[in-house]
Formats: sequence, C-alpha cells, structure tokens
Amino acid sequence: MYDVNSSRAEEFISHEEILETLDYAEKNKTNEVLIDQILNKARLRKGLNHREASVLLACELEDKNKEIFELAKKIKHEVYGNRIVLFAPLYLSNYCVNGCVYCPYHFQNKHIPRKKLTQEEIIKEVTALQDMGHRRIALELGEDPVNNPIEYVLESIKTIYGVKHKNGSIRRVNVNIAATTVENYKKLHDADIGTYILFQETYHKESYERLHPKGPKHNYCYHTEAMDRAIEGGIKDVSIGVLFGLELYKYEFAALLMHSEHLEARFGFGPHAISVPRIRKADDIDPSAFDNGIDDETFLKIAACIRVANPFAGMIISTRETKECRSKLLELGISQISGGSKTSVGGYAEPEEEDSSQFDISDTRSLDEVVEWLIENGHIPSFCTACYRVGRVGADFMKYTKNELIHNFCTPNALMTLKEYLEDYAKPHTKIIGQKLIEKEFAQLDSSPTKKALAENLKLIAGGKRDIKF
Repeated sequence: MYDVNSSRAEEFISHEEILETLDYAEKNKTNEVLIDQILNKARLRKGLNHREASVLLACELEDKNKEIFELAKKIKHEVYGNRIVLFAPLYLSNYCVNGCVYCPYHFQNKHIPRKKLTQEEIIKEVTALQDMGHRRIALELGEDPVNNPIEYVLESIKTIYGVKHKNGSIRRVNVNIAATTVENYKKLHDADIGTYILFQETYHKESYERLHPKGPKHNYCYHTEAMDRAIEGGIKDVSIGVLFGLELYKYEFAALLMHSEHLEARFGFGPHAISVPRIRKADDIDPSAFDNGIDDETFLKIAACIRVANPFAGMIISTRETKECRSKLLELGISQISGGSKTSVGGYAEPEEEDSSQFDISDTRSLDEVVEWLIENGHIPSFCTACYRVGRVGADFMKYTKNELIHNFCTPNALMTLKEYLEDYAKPHTKIIGQKLIEKEFAQLDSSPTKKALAENLKLIAGGKRDIKF
C-alpha cells in the first residue's frame, strides 16, 4: 500500500508502513552499529528517511542521544546560522462549522464569543502590528463557507497588503485556512500569499476521524491531500505540522516525515517549514482529556530529530511554548518564532472585552522583549521577507539552501531588517544592544561586493530608506 509518489493520502501516509517503521525502530533502539550508520549519513546533510529518523527518536543510548542533539545544533548553525525569523498570527474570524474536539472554535461551543473582523477592523489590527514592528503575519480563521468564504480571505489579504502606516508595512502574508480546491489555491497564489500553512493535527486516520466528528474537516483524505492541491494551484511554499498530544508521538513523527518525503518525491521540493505545536488549554478544551501529552525532554528530542532528518526545512514554534522551552528549541533547529502574539479575533488594536482566544499563550512577552531576548542570546532577529518576493521559493529556495548559498542573502537581509526595527520601533536598550550585534555580525562577514553593498544599505536605512533587500 505504501507509495511515496502516490497522490492518494492512504498510500503516501500508509498506516501499515508506519506500524512497521515503529516496530523496526523499537527493535533497533539500542543497536549502536545501526545508529552510528544513521548518524554518519545525517552528518552529510542529505537527510534521513522516516525509518532512519524513527530509529534515532527511539534511541535509548545516552551517549548517542547526546550525539543527536549535538548534530542538530551543528546542522542548525551551518544551514540557518543564528538568524531567527519573527512573525505574528492574525485571527480574522472564529466562526467554524467543524466539530474538532480539541479546538474551542468547534461549532458546539456556546461559551466563546463569535466574531469576524470587518475590513476596517483589519486595518486597525494591521496598523497595530506594524506599530509593533512586524513585517510577516500568519492569517488564521475557522472554516465556515458562509462567514469565511474564499472571497473574504482574498479581500482581507488585499486590505492587509494595502495598509502603509508610518514606515510600517506587512510584506508577507502567510495563510492558514482549511483544505480547499485547486481553484481556490490558484486564487491565493494570485493574491501573492507567502506560505500556505495547514496542520494535519494527526496522521492516524482512525483517530483523525474520531477527533473531527462533524463538518468538512472530517474527510481525512481531502485534508491530507491539501498540500498536493496547493502546489498544483501554483503555491510553492507550503508548511506542514501536527498537533502533538492528540496521538502517540512516534506515530506522528514518522508520518510527518513521510508527508515531507512525498512532497519531495512528487514535486521536487519538500515543505518550506515544519511546525511542532503541542496541545494547550483553551475554552471548553481540557488537555488532560488527551492521553498522549509529551514532556519537554521528549519534545526537544522530536525537534532535534526533525532537524537532523530534514536539515533544510524551516522549523516553527509558537507562543504555545514557554520562554524556557523556546530558548532550548532555538538551539536545536527552530528558525521561526512568533512574538507579541494574540490568539483572539482582534486584540492587537485594543484588548478584547470577551476572550475569543483559540488557545492559551505561554510566552506573553511583547515583540520588543522577544527581540531583546534573542539579541542577548546571540541570535539575529530577522524580519526578512525577501526570498518569496524575489522568487526564491519552492525548488529554487531549496537549491540555494542545499548549496549553502542562502547565507549570501539571509544574513545581510536579516541585518537590514533588524536595522529597520531598531530605527523605528525598538526601545532604547534594545536599540543599543541591537546596533552592537549588527556591528559584530557585519565584521564577521567575508569581504565581498555583498558586504560592501550591505554597508551602504545600512547607512541608507539609518537615513530613512526602507525595504532594501538582496
């Protein structure tokens, strides 16, 4: 039944193949010779298949687990450097017709106030996000063909891109909407979105159908095949993920990598990014009702094994996680984080009178506090959106990344967007330490025409010019 090239969900995510993989990993969890072979392959940064990576996840040899973590750190540094991209979610509507038992937006929840932003309210929210310093947002909304049709999404994207406030502008709108048709994905592509995001929640078909008892999301195959349709619709950057805690984590881990392998096999490029959220407390939702929660140590190992297995995909963590957990994850492979997030419909422009949040936030710091924290820990906070705007997407992006050419663009672009943030939004202390970081990173760059151009561009930004990119 397993066929990585198939367009059918139950063939490229084969339940039988996953069970065989888990059995193989369990039998080899202390097989030092095999584990060394897998680690040696991973050091070549050619990636690992789902079986090889599952052996590493199952590994019970303490010294080999240390090697896995050290290798994840090394790959993260070599591929992504110390850059961390920042974004914020923007919730447009919590109307939803689905019955997802883990999400407070489910249609039977009568506690949560339902709200849908008007275009005027969206302008206020985007203005507030721009005043914080954000350049990249992830659009979020429930599935409701009446309240949230594709036309509303497209109109909202146009509104967001059209808001220019002081020196602010949203330069990349990533979109997280329910699985839809190729035709609608073409419309999203034509609306100039960045990445299309869709979490699988769980790849275990039986659990999936039980957790989604009502609504269009109940259709496992239609949901799981959504990324294929998105790419067929012209979208080159897609982002996948699971909600850890709904099903056994080793099952989800293997399936997640199988999904990535399928996209690579069928289209020539894998996911632009992989997200690793964990289930959190929310209105009408009790995480203790799910028996598959994972502790921080296991969660960190999952992240490390994903980075080792898939060295070139971005990895995203949200404010679901604590500051302490996020700090450890940054070292192991995470390349994008949210900052100053609100998970309610509205809430950036002014506090909500009634809570319409999708889930509780563990990291409640402001964007400037997150930027300050990143700088103090040696990371470059990046607001860069250059790649997709100049066409470095899909297979082209992966080509640059795999040939280690992405540093030619990403570090200079990160420093320029950080300079913009320091000039326009940073608090005094953040501005001081941020400028020192820029000077330090600039000094470490190899002499080249790019470095010379960067020096000139940093001067132009200090003088008021914005949106310069390589």
